[in-house]
Amino acid sequence: MEIDQKKMEKLQADDARERAYQQALLFLSYRARSEAEIAKNLRRHEIPEAIVEETLERLRTSRLADDGQFAQMWVENRNTFRPRSKRALTMELKQKGLTEPAIRSALEAVDDEGMAYEAAVKRVRRLAGLEWPDFRKKLSEFLARRGFSYSVIMPVVTKVWNEAHAQEKHFEDEEIT
Repeated sequence: MEIDQKKMEKLQADDARERAYQQALLFLSYRARSEAEIAKNLRRHEIPEAIVEETLERLRTSRLADDGQFAQMWVENRNTFRPRSKRALTMELKQKGLTEPAIRSALEAVDDEGMAYEAAVKRVRRLAGLEWPDFRKKLSEFLARRGFSYSVIMPVVTKVWNEAHAQEKHFEDEEIT
């Protein structure tokens, strides 16, 4: 069977599109990705720019690439497993190539004080037995590494310290009576 030049070019273009789409699906199979991450991965695999755009459009149509949804999932995942400040989440999402509106939308419901408190409560068990200065220093540094500001950190550290030690005082009070 003979194939003319136009048919051959069409088959090669279709093959290139399909390879790009399969590469994108493989990349997405590990975890959700932003459109910028997908495009960067495709370029790294030497996919022509026109096919990268076609592939992204195909992924958008099938709802496999949605930056707004990705940003929302990223923030929810971080808040559940590794709470971070709005500032730190903003930086992470910018590194993922997301737009400002998508970032703002995803971070609307984030409460820095609440996230700092959750992170502190998870960490407090490791700091049991420390005196106030060491406890304050270690927990403050931990929260600062997570991107929280001093104005958020200090009330949270004090609250967690008081909660941890209110239970101890309660037990001491029971022993006296």
